Amino acid sequence: MVAQCLGAICGVGLVKGFQEAYFVRYGGGANEVLAPLPIGFAVFMVHLATIPITGTGINPARSLGAAVIYNQAKAWDDQVLWIFWVGPFVGAAIAAAYHQYVLRASGAKATGSFGSTA
Repeated sequence: MVAQCLGAICGVGLVKGFQEAYFVRYGGGANEVLAPLPIGFAVFMVHLATIPITGTGINPARSLGAAVIYNQAKAWDDQVLWIFWVGPFVGAAIAAAYHQYVLRASGAKATGSFGSTA
């Protein structure tokens, strides 16, 4: 996690260094609170759909990198950065629990009945 966060900060620093006009125009890529519930639900759905395929790769380090390099009130005043950390972790936990206790449990019950000796 630390390496990923440092990589995000370095990446945004490179963008600022090579494309400063775009960097400033688009607020350094820093996030704003638009709609936490729909975003959280979307993250939950992404985790639910992609855990079996890829292990899921939602990246809150990108938000941190932009906030650190941009370092303007927009990125820090409303303290919205926490949403981009908590949302993916909560969504991942819900998706993992759903996968473990609902999807795998129903699969285990179905295959368990075939191995019955009764």
